[in-house]
Amino acid sequence: MVKILSVQPTPNPEALKFIASARLTEEALEFDDRRQAAGDPLAQAIFDVGPVAAVFILDRFVTVTKFAAADWDSVIDKIVQAIETNAQPAKTSANVHVSPKDDERMAKIRKIIDEAVRPVLANDGGGLEILGFQNNVLTVQYQGACGGCPNATAGTLRAIQNLLQSEIDPQITVDSI
Repeated sequence: MVKILSVQPTPNPEALKFIASARLTEEALEFDDRRQAAGDPLAQAIFDVGPVAAVFILDRFVTVTKFAAADWDSVIDKIVQAIETNAQPAKTSANVHVSPKDDERMAKIRKIIDEAVRPVLANDGGGLEILGFQNNVLTVQYQGACGGCPNATAGTLRAIQNLLQSEIDPQITVDSI
């Protein structure tokens, strides 16, 4: 049985991070509306609570983003109950390896993102998906609390670019959608 150990604020005032007692997923799951949650009992239950705009599930946490007009006090307990009732511990799988089709630079980029960027974003209830790398432009999409946070597109994006430029290639730029 999964229990919520704590509820933490994120830099996004519309999002809270619910820390679970067990690993919930091996990969990031993001649902931007109730329709996308169809087929996922945990996400559906959270959307059923009420004024939920988005749900992001990663590792041992769930980030819930509410609509701006909604009040957290009326839904926090209901979200905790929805998670504890519907969450199942993830089955662990083998280590993820970089695909052989990725070139050497892409493998380095993934390693830096996995080791230096994703843990920081996860601390704030969010994540990052790599969408592509073409002509020295890395395209990413922020997830969870980071998806609607002004800090993500301002400071964090520049920090990722600076890190990749110093570690891999000064010509790399980073863009988000």
